Amino acid sequence: TLATNHPWFGIWLGSTLGMVAADGLAIAVGRVLGKRLPERAVKIGASVAFFIFGALLIAEGVRG
Repeated sequence: TLATNHPWFGIWLGSTLGMVAADGLAIAVGRVLGKRLPERAVKIGASVAFFIFGALLIAEGVRG
């Protein structure tokens, strides 16, 4: 794996910076969408996404 073939500090730093960058992007997109979309639309979209991902995970678990 990457961590066994390279120095640990570089791996840790890169993964940490990547997670911070991804979180920052998600926060920025969320703020923009939060200002432009009505709260009801966000709630409905989140509910639909939660249901779809839940159904997919259940189906995957049943299939083994």
